[in-house]
Amino acid sequence: MKVSMLGSGSRGNATVLRSGETTILVDVGFSGRQVERRLEAVGIDAGAIDAIVITHEHGDHTRGAGVFARRFGTPVYMTEGTLQVCASLFRGGEEIREYHPGRTFRIGSLEVEPFLTAHDAVDPVAVAVECAATGLRVGVATDLGRPTAGIRHALRGCHLLILEANHDEGLLRSGPYPPSVQGRIASSHGHLSNAAAARFACELLHPGLVGILLAHLSGECNRPELARQVVESAVRREGFTGLIEVVPQDHPTELLDLESLRRERGPPQLTFL
Repeated sequence: MKVSMLGSGSRGNATVLRSGETTILVDVGFSGRQVERRLEAVGIDAGAIDAIVITHEHGDHTRGAGVFARRFGTPVYMTEGTLQVCASLFRGGEEIREYHPGRTFRIGSLEVEPFLTAHDAVDPVAVAVECAATGLRVGVATDLGRPTAGIRHALRGCHLLILEANHDEGLLRSGPYPPSVQGRIASSHGHLSNAAAARFACELLHPGLVGILLAHLSGECNRPELARQVVESAVRREGFTGLIEVVPQDHPTELLDLESLRRERGPPQLTFL
């Protein structure tokens, strides 16, 4: 199973996952042309995308969905509520497939488990994507006001976590946003701070976890080095030795091979001793 975040932040989010002959996008928050370029940068042909899975209606997750779907004939999976509020992205000829939070569905060799999140959208979900052949599992949770029991359950056991670390609490208070926006961001339906992401990451540690990607950083109220320092220091204290990276906004991460990362770490039973 291979994974790349094509970019993450308030100006766009998209993740590509590949297993065997199946390749999907989770969110298309960049223009269609930009998504094509970013896919090309990681060695993937945009025409090879088998499906798009949309997590919620915000533009930084949906901007290019309609254009991409029309150009390549790619099916788009979303909830009924999400479709209702972003219907203007589509012209009627696209193939839209409805899914329901809490019900796993399959796209080729990938099983997608959508689960409700706490975020200020109509019908927000995060997803865990599992390779049916290998059991490798990736959690994508980029907009997360607070961890809930359901979210903990869905993300527990993932081999790669893509986890929001949106803001530094001090920078949010001293930043450019008015108090109302600061309150929304910091609320239980807003975004995870670096400290909250660190606590949640520690809860999700297990011997099979090979990597953590920190995503959806605020350009105004966070710094990559801050996010990494806060989360990395917390999980390293708990014995985690795997990959930790901050996802940039302006270019993709490398295409990570989870099998290779797992081999590099050695047998799971030797971890956290």
